[in-house]
Amino acid sequence: MPKSWGSVARRGAHLVKSESPKAKTPPPVPSGPQEPQDEWIRVDGVDIDISETGTTPARHKAALEVPGDVATAIRRSAVTATAYRKERLVEQMGKAAEAYSRNRFEEAARLSGRLADEVPTVEAVRELAGLSAYRCERWRPAGRHLEEYRKITSDAQYIPLEMDCQRGMGRVRSITSLFETLRQESPSPDVLAEARLVMAGSLADRGKIAEAIEVLESNGAGKPRRNPSDRHLRQWYLLGDLYDRSGDVPRAREYFSLVAVADPGAYDVTSRLRDLGPKRSPRTKRKSVSKKRP
Repeated sequence: MPKSWGSVARRGAHLVKSESPKAKTPPPVPSGPQEPQDEWIRVDGVDIDISETGTTPARHKAALEVPGDVATAIRRSAVTATAYRKERLVEQMGKAAEAYSRNRFEEAARLSGRLADEVPTVEAVRELAGLSAYRCERWRPAGRHLEEYRKITSDAQYIPLEMDCQRGMGRVRSITSLFETLRQESPSPDVLAEARLVMAGSLADRGKIAEAIEVLESNGAGKPRRNPSDRHLRQWYLLGDLYDRSGDVPRAREYFSLVAVADPGAYDVTSRLRDLGPKRSPRTKRKSVSKKRP
């Protein structure tokens, strides 16, 4: 399964959210090019009606669109299907993957979701179905598919997305539970940072701004970096937004400025800084001149 699918989904959809009524701006999308996806070659095949030929069809050409291990897993999972139906399922996976790569997420979610109903134990199908539904903001099916993917693979990389799905459905306890599950898995810094962003966003949704700031700053998210990555920019932006919402304009300006220096085109940071107004210089105290007595 192309790993770039998950990377594209994580980078493009969900990490720094300000969806509550208190938010001042829509959720930003990281600037810059996305990671390249695997190239899928489209090879149109001709459907074969086995009712007419009475023989098992040759391997469907459209199956060449799907990696061999994925195609084999689909065929093996569809134990009660005919040989012809198995090839149609492989073709359906190819079409779903192509739709996802072209940002046709509704189509990808529809095709991969149906496929997951027929071959529920194929991890690549669950992954694609979950990511596609997530990009469509269909929180319930996205969370279900991603949870099944995690159960099949024991791979925790999509727990931040699962948390975000629970956030979309307003399930606070599930967010906290998933966050604790992830922390026990020793995830990569990027995955853990994404989970903290979702956790902080959930707290902010409920007006717990100070707690949201604590989740980020207690783990060093607010420290300046010489060569910041995308996750650092997202954390700085969210901290700037949280401090702005709390009324602490100097700290908001500080974090928005860190983002602007690293990437002036990131999110809407330029307009956020403009809205905060110019930085005020500290007032200097005037020295009082004591009058000498005669």
